[in-house]
Amino acid sequence: MAGGGFTIRAIGASEGIRIGRAYRLDAPNAGAAAGDAERAAPERAGEAAGGGAARAAREGARMAEPNAQAAAGRSSEGGAAPHAGARAPSGAGAELARLALARDRSAAQLEELAARAKETLGEDKAAILLGQRGFLSDPAFYPPIEKRVREEGQSAEEAVREAVEHFAARFEAMNNAYMRERAADIRDVGKRLLDALSGGDSGEAGIAGLREEAILVAEDLSPSETVQLDKRLVLAVVTRAGGRTSHTAILSRSLGIPAVVGAGEPLDAVRTGDTLIVDGSAGLCIVRPDEATLREYEARMAAERERLEAERGARFRPAVSADGRRVEIGANIGTVAEAEAAADSGADGIGLYRTEFLFMHANRLPDEEEQYRAYREVVERMGGQPVIIRTLDIGGDKALTYLDLPQEANPFLGYRAIRIGLDREDWLRTQLRAIARASAHGPVKVMFPMISGLGEWRRAKAIFAEELDGLRRANVPHAERIETGIMVEIPSAALQADAFAREVDFFSIGTNDLVQYTLAVDRMNERVAGLYDYFHPAVLRLIRSVIEASHRHGRWTGMCGGMAGDPLAAPLLLGFGLDEWSMDIGSIPKVKSALARLSSASCQELADRAVDLDTPEAVREALQAFFGEIR
Repeated sequence: MAGGGFTIRAIGASEGIRIGRAYRLDAPNAGAAAGDAERAAPERAGEAAGGGAARAAREGARMAEPNAQAAAGRSSEGGAAPHAGARAPSGAGAELARLALARDRSAAQLEELAARAKETLGEDKAAILLGQRGFLSDPAFYPPIEKRVREEGQSAEEAVREAVEHFAARFEAMNNAYMRERAADIRDVGKRLLDALSGGDSGEAGIAGLREEAILVAEDLSPSETVQLDKRLVLAVVTRAGGRTSHTAILSRSLGIPAVVGAGEPLDAVRTGDTLIVDGSAGLCIVRPDEATLREYEARMAAERERLEAERGARFRPAVSADGRRVEIGANIGTVAEAEAAADSGADGIGLYRTEFLFMHANRLPDEEEQYRAYREVVERMGGQPVIIRTLDIGGDKALTYLDLPQEANPFLGYRAIRIGLDREDWLRTQLRAIARASAHGPVKVMFPMISGLGEWRRAKAIFAEELDGLRRANVPHAERIETGIMVEIPSAALQADAFAREVDFFSIGTNDLVQYTLAVDRMNERVAGLYDYFHPAVLRLIRSVIEASHRHGRWTGMCGGMAGDPLAAPLLLGFGLDEWSMDIGSIPKVKSALARLSSASCQELADRAVDLDTPEAVREALQAFFGEIR
């Protein structure tokens, strides 16, 4: 690329295209940024992102200066921290007192940030910060810091650094990506404690100092920084570190801000004021693009705006195919706040309520009353639309730090989901009572995850029947009849679909696990992730057989995995006869828009051909050609 420009290929964490000026949050290059910002690429780069971005392009040099000053100010504000090995003359008592004050100050900051996040982003995002607040009172985290001061003679700073690194390393050694990413929470808490010890501000002045629309560039965004992102000013985010489950990725998707993460060392060459093109769908960050590239991406942005406008117009329309076939569109949620967003998104109900998030945002098992209140609030917010509540699905890629669950070599094949529920019946019974009580406030269905055989299903159903009988005898209000079904995510359940269909009320196909179990691919393992593909003909055959089995026995089938939210998969699922599609909230308008263009008859013909194709690539090509023909 001319003019010293280059392209960084990384992980697309949140879709969308934006053009604007870089604004570095970290200290590297900040000092040089003011001098380098005058290397302005063409003015039109910013204009493509709107009037504010054009101003950002014109003011690149001016924007660099306050950023550099903010970085310098943070390093000196409040005075330098004592040397890591320094020992206060007055002994351990004084160090412990300093540590306690730092802890209290950090806790107060996190509570204030959580309150702000709850107002602007919802309870689930505030829970990220409240989770950090919980570390400060966690017996596995804070007391070892005090012990290092009291028994090993360390300064407060040294004790925090070493304890935080030890604790974070334990998370990074875990087998699943989600828990490895939580090491960022621990280091964020440690940084906050160190800043409090030195009188600093935890680096939050960097984001607060942003005055113009810009693309944020950083090593990574800490959890406490991500909840301060302002959609009015932040065009996009690019980070050196991070993955698809990092806080930066999660919050960017929630806010609808394009993001590219894991950009690595090449990002070090980006300076404040550089013109950037960020393509969050493709995982690209184009640095200092030439005129031809700018024109190309301006056109892509215009097409993207038209597409989004059309999709927004479709979200409240019924999900109906071009030839009049009606399907149900549900939302996948994990929190009460997301239920409200689902109600505003055009969803016909909740197709998957992931109750594990209620457990993951707590520091102990939620009791029956706490669970009942959460489930009731979701049901009430949906205003009479059905809510499918999945029982606790932990293990595999989801762990609870306060439970002493075994470390396993193959956690996805081990002690997880219904296997834990049937082993710890008290947990399952408590949850089922809470769900049944919530059914008094609106239509509720119960779904059991990770069912591999009829024995597990029958035992889980019997436990639920016993709890319903107990509530009945105690005159506790609940619905007279609550539909119960299973997630079909293990090939054995799919192959026994006819037997299950005689007993269950419904199926919900969980493609995320069904694909990895059918193809023997760990979807968290980057080395083999390329083999993970729900367009594999073997997976398609299983999906079709489950839907057909349910219909033979007068049952219905839904899908709550990632495939349901992929517009490209819509012709296949419509052709297979899928009854209910549940997806992340952001996918609802896209899928409704795609369905409105499809004829169920032609989709059935396409689906029949697709299962006989040889490879996932051939299936994908057939789908792309099909959409090309109906444009």
